[in-house]
Amino acid sequence: MSNGDIFFGELIGTAILILFGAGVCAAVTLRFSKARAAGWVVIAFGWGFGVLAGAYTAAPLSGGHLNPAVTFGIAIDTGVWEKVWVYVLGQMAGAMIGAVLAYLVYFAQFRANVRQTGTTEGTLDEPVPTLGIFSTIPEIRNPVANLVTEILATIALVLPLLALVGNNRHVEGIGIGLVPGAEGIYGSGIAILLVALLVVGIGLSLGGPTGYAINPARDLGPRIIHSVLPIPNKGTSDWGYSWIPVAGPLIGGVLGGLIYNAAF
Repeated sequence: MSNGDIFFGELIGTAILILFGAGVCAAVTLRFSKARAAGWVVIAFGWGFGVLAGAYTAAPLSGGHLNPAVTFGIAIDTGVWEKVWVYVLGQMAGAMIGAVLAYLVYFAQFRANVRQTGTTEGTLDEPVPTLGIFSTIPEIRNPVANLVTEILATIALVLPLLALVGNNRHVEGIGIGLVPGAEGIYGSGIAILLVALLVVGIGLSLGGPTGYAINPARDLGPRIIHSVLPIPNKGTSDWGYSWIPVAGPLIGGVLGGLIYNAAF
């Protein structure tokens, strides 16, 4: 795999992931959305379908990691670090692009989040906080507990993923299992579907405390975009919390790779 294939594969795949994920959060959160208040189960499945669509799209080019924690876990497993920076750069760029695309899809709903001075557009009610559409917010702000939750949830992603693809791979840079025309690290479309369902399961079981970032790019890229988008009354981007959904998944990805190496 060339650096260009890796970068654009991860960029496109992660953009699709965030478009689906931020999109379902916007659909459930914003007023004047047909999915308003549809609930956590819908959000968990929306993110799972985002992984499914993004990984299928990216796999032939880059292996479809879509997540620095996954890339770090694979690097720990294989001992190959040469291409890690290309993966992470593509993932971060894709996450930011996906956040912008989700904003464009729900542009009218964001504008109608609260009535603007001198117009009749929007609601007179209090504006809906918008950060949760783009990034994670803990239900109880406890840095130690929040960090542990993200670490454990990410281990629950990376360890099963490595076990799932372990028999299907060969090493070619960091993109293990990638051969021309194949589905990257997953070896088959069924494996991608299983990983997507794994993400749904993590959301349903472990996502309640923090919103389960389990992916540094998924949280940080959209948080940056939230901070610069012209969303009326958008509220804070909560930079004081932002290190936890970055550090937690990275630690979890490394631990998942170490556990896999030790046990398998």
